[in-house]
Amino acid sequence: MPAMRPLDPAFPMESQLAIEAAPIVLVNVFTLDKVDEPTFLRAWEDDAKLMKRQPGCISIQLHRAIGEGATYLNYAVWESTAHFRAAVTNPEFVAKLSAYPSSAVASPHLFQKVAVPGICVA
Repeated sequence: MPAMRPLDPAFPMESQLAIEAAPIVLVNVFTLDKVDEPTFLRAWEDDAKLMKRQPGCISIQLHRAIGEGATYLNYAVWESTAHFRAAVTNPEFVAKLSAYPSSAVASPHLFQKVAVPGICVA
């Protein structure tokens, strides 16, 4: 199971999951030892396949940082906090967390789009 390090320690994932919002974006930064990348990628792919089947999952993407380090960014769009909460508490998902390498550290956070006139819409 990856260690969890909140992106914002003042407002960890447990607090975010209690807020009803829609739609939401999960941003999860993973750091790990370079030697563990193949194991991480297999575990992440297995999780992503499960999540794509969950109600409310709109899209999932994985990005690797440029350079020599082993840093990844998972970006997932969900219809609502309620859908995401149901997915991450699903016993099948929880069981899959043990497949991640011990060096993996996850820093997840939920976001909502912000409307900025003339630049982006909410």
